[in-house]
Amino acid sequence: MLIDFFFTLKDAKIPVTIKEFLTLLEAMQKQVITTSLDDFYYLARLTLVKDEAHFDKFDRAFGLYFKGISAVFDDHGSVPLDWLVQRMKRELTPEQIAALEKFGYDKLMDRLKELLKEQQARHEGGNKWIGTGGTSPFGHGGTNPEGVRIGGKGGNRSAVKVWEARSYQDYDGEREIGTRNIKVALRRLRKFARQGAAEELALDDTIRATASNAGYLDIKMQPERKNNIKVLMLFDVGGTMDDHIERTEELFSAAKTEFKNMEFFYFHNCVYDYMWKNNRRRHAERFPTWDILRKYPPDTKLIFVGDATMSPYEILQPGGSVEYNNEEAGSTWLARFTSAFPKFVWLNPEPENIWPYRQSVSIMRQLMNNRMFPLTMDGLERAMRTLSK
Repeated sequence: MLIDFFFTLKDAKIPVTIKEFLTLLEAMQKQVITTSLDDFYYLARLTLVKDEAHFDKFDRAFGLYFKGISAVFDDHGSVPLDWLVQRMKRELTPEQIAALEKFGYDKLMDRLKELLKEQQARHEGGNKWIGTGGTSPFGHGGTNPEGVRIGGKGGNRSAVKVWEARSYQDYDGEREIGTRNIKVALRRLRKFARQGAAEELALDDTIRATASNAGYLDIKMQPERKNNIKVLMLFDVGGTMDDHIERTEELFSAAKTEFKNMEFFYFHNCVYDYMWKNNRRRHAERFPTWDILRKYPPDTKLIFVGDATMSPYEILQPGGSVEYNNEEAGSTWLARFTSAFPKFVWLNPEPENIWPYRQSVSIMRQLMNNRMFPLTMDGLERAMRTLSK
């Protein structure tokens, strides 16, 4: 059974060795873990993965191989009853959905504070208490056009705030499959200039000078031809962007190859006062946005990558972030970026034909001066032409 698991990890391009695999088997033989699949996951990751950069690949390979297998092997194991576990799903008619009240951000947060004081037990369904599967604006798994998601997965992705510990995965910058055409499109942006000391043979000039010198060799040198383009890429990660991981990874990999002077940072939904470079340490290693704005020169090409799908409050409202109470609105920070870097575009992996039906996308397009382009070959070419002007 585990032999196939070993080859699954190899197929996922995780540098696992026979010695590490034997270490895993030895640990299992000595029963250092219980019969829980969760314990096996952590043991396997500990013994087989040498670099945390491969954790995401390991998670995908592990999930692929053990898909459908019970999370606990012990027949006598008990599953704790979490009051936020969704046990019911309701299908509402369009009329019922339209009848749901939109509180507005301030009223929504005030009402949540009241319910946290009043509610004493778990609740399912209904339209008032914090629970699951209902039409209340608080909880998860139900239907409400604007709400606060607390635990679990959302339904229609319209939450104003999300209260849970959220884990995002880094985009794989080494991905190569499907990146060739993207590289070709990005190459339109590259600018070459001869700078620095004369250290490269100027063949055409040497031929002309030698011919003019009656055949006596007259070597001419010139500065090396270098790519001097500077690119700053800001990636939206987590939430609805999980649907676009593969294509975003292809873009990330291609950009790292084509742009020698490229920096990147992550944000979630909208930019605020800090960003990060490693999603597993995003709470511990943060980069102040002011530092990023001041670090890079104005001729840097700025590329946002995100689906711009969120609550409008996240863009326009102080405190509108789903994760914390930001002091300044996302639109304020976006204005600072577009002012600091006049050459900017936004790449959106969502189909262009659905943009008019999403309020947040329309707002973001306006803030970007309509410099939003789909993450397609045609969209990339249009974006690179815009950045080159």
